[in-house]
Amino acid sequence: MENQLDPIQRAAQEQFARQSERYGRGHILADVGDVEAALAPLDLPRGLDVLDVATGAGHTGVHLAGLGHRVTVADIAEPMLKRATELAASRGLKIETRQHAAEEFPYADGSFDLVTCRVAAHHFSSPESFIRETARVLKPGGHFLLIDGSVEDGQPEAEEWLHRVEKLRDPSHHRLLTPGAWSRLCEQHGLKVESAELAPFKQPDLNWYFETAATPPENRRAVLDLIDNAPESARKLFRIAEEEGKITWWWQRLALVALKPA
Repeated sequence: MENQLDPIQRAAQEQFARQSERYGRGHILADVGDVEAALAPLDLPRGLDVLDVATGAGHTGVHLAGLGHRVTVADIAEPMLKRATELAASRGLKIETRQHAAEEFPYADGSFDLVTCRVAAHHFSSPESFIRETARVLKPGGHFLLIDGSVEDGQPEAEEWLHRVEKLRDPSHHRLLTPGAWSRLCEQHGLKVESAELAPFKQPDLNWYFETAATPPENRRAVLDLIDNAPESARKLFRIAEEEGKITWWWQRLALVALKPA
């Protein structure tokens, strides 16, 4: 797979292979309350075929396996799949692991009842290819759940500011898309968006965020400069503040649910 990766994919693979140990127990993504809330209205039966794309340490996939589903977790970084396998084993659960990029899936058409992707899509080199592949592998009547950082529509200045911050903090970052942009991609590939909701998600400490991504010192300084000089649109939208000597802000997290019509 190495020779087939584009530069953005390779950067993501290298970053998450290096940092996989930071994504296990105690990581902010271990709390799957957002997944539970997004899927609750669907009232899904047990025993579904599920694909969790860019699974990271497997928190979402293992949670779904615990609900009685047949789960395949996929990631571009092999060490992340090891973390997911370890997490599943610690809970007495079984999952299947597959290593591949998010832009091209090695599965037959109509293989899955549910495809999920959580806090990863901003690393993908081609969101359109990811959505096309998701639509292809979903069974008619199947659902897609996307959870990722986003910026509300109609905030171009704040969006561009956050893009610069994220790119400096983690060079494997590619782009955050707005709810409208994700919805349009879904509709273009035959998925009917049932809900697309933004919710504030507090990032409690900029230094923790730096450590998770192993941000180099010069990039940390550049991010701090961007924060000091943030435009009012970004300062207001992301509620940038300082609490007990720590820089905090509120990320906008999108939860989008789409249906592949039967």
